[in-house]
Amino acid sequence: MTETTENKDLVQEDVQAETTAEEVTQSEVQEEVELSIEEQYEAKLAELQAKLDDEENRHLRLRADFDNMRRRHQLDSEAAEKYRAQNLLSDLLPVLDNFERALQVETTSEETASIIKGIEMVYRSLIEATEKEGLQVIKAEGEQFDPTIHQAVMQEQDSEKETGVVLRELQKGYILKDRVLRPTMVSVNE
Repeated sequence: MTETTENKDLVQEDVQAETTAEEVTQSEVQEEVELSIEEQYEAKLAELQAKLDDEENRHLRLRADFDNMRRRHQLDSEAAEKYRAQNLLSDLLPVLDNFERALQVETTSEETASIIKGIEMVYRSLIEATEKEGLQVIKAEGEQFDPTIHQAVMQEQDSEKETGVVLRELQKGYILKDRVLRPTMVSVNE
């Protein structure tokens, strides 16, 4: 064999080495592509999982908001039903006051006595109707002053009674179920 044959063998070995090197490089590139595809899938999966978690969280918040709104609406409806007569009764309080003033008028004749008796009958029926709706008179005289239901408009001194006791009721106060419609105007002992 000659030098030419040896050169050919060397060239073939070089070509085979290069081919092997290219195959290894292609294999590495393919593995990198496969890894990068796996990494891309994992990144996409993580992104989708985060979106899913956000949507689940949003769904839970919306459901809680809806439940709160429904509960609030139910409470408002119950309160509206419970206090449905509040405006009417508030408007009737001056009428009750006027009836009470009319009943305090002293009668001198039989004619005025019968008118007062008629006024008293109307007043009683009005009181009964308001009591059916839950209107109650606030007790004041002799009670301890309570700023949530009493309105002190003056102070007087009575040594026989304790300090802070209501001495006189100047205007009746009323409660509708558990709400104060009008506080009682009172005079309080110093």
